[in-house]
Amino acid sequence: MMDDDESRTARPGSSASAAPVADAPFLTRAAWARILPFGTYILFIVIGDLLERMGMSRADLRWLYLVQAGAVLALLAVFWRKYDELHRFGLRLSHTLVAMVVGVIVLVLWVNLTVPWMTLGSTPGYDPRTGGEIDWLLVTLRIAGAALVVPVMEELFWRSFLMRWVEHANFRLVDPARIGFKAFVIPCVLFGFEHTLWLAGIVAGVAYGVLYMRHRNLWSPILAHAVTNGLLGVWVVYTGGWQFW
Repeated sequence: MMDDDESRTARPGSSASAAPVADAPFLTRAAWARILPFGTYILFIVIGDLLERMGMSRADLRWLYLVQAGAVLALLAVFWRKYDELHRFGLRLSHTLVAMVVGVIVLVLWVNLTVPWMTLGSTPGYDPRTGGEIDWLLVTLRIAGAALVVPVMEELFWRSFLMRWVEHANFRLVDPARIGFKAFVIPCVLFGFEHTLWLAGIVAGVAYGVLYMRHRNLWSPILAHAVTNGLLGVWVVYTGGWQFW
């Protein structure tokens, strides 16, 4: 079911699409439903940076991630009816296995593409230790947020929205398999530079984007992203490589 503001716009590729609709909004309600959770996530990163500059320690700010993930989860719940492509899982077993394997491959590349020229500055990351002892509640909540909330939020924004929106303003009518070169590359590059490990981020963006286009199902990149983030959390705790968080 399309929103009223989207139904007034012609299907991409049809003859009517050449004529712009005067009252069509720049961003539809379906677009905002995908933008706001992502924007909220970024806002909390900015807030954390500001609070740290004001003198709060990173240890004192660990609680902020829980609020951040909770706020994003709440927005995803509020807008869930807008995410029609997530209402049914619909992945074949073969596609599910491929997505999981891709998630593991991205993880391996992520922790190895760390040469200085492949990074944008450095970060101490998220350290869940208190007095030298790991706070397992913080670890559990951090991994849960990274593996269950972040993949849904980011794939809705980068793949479901931006990748298709670059292709056509009425993005919900765009078949993922018909996304063009420019619409594929721009989100992949931006996704990369969202992260400190920019090259690893671009590689991940390409991998998740290809899954979306090939499988034509947003659950495929979500699953791969969740596998990457979940296993990364386990790897970080096991190795103490907090900078990857």
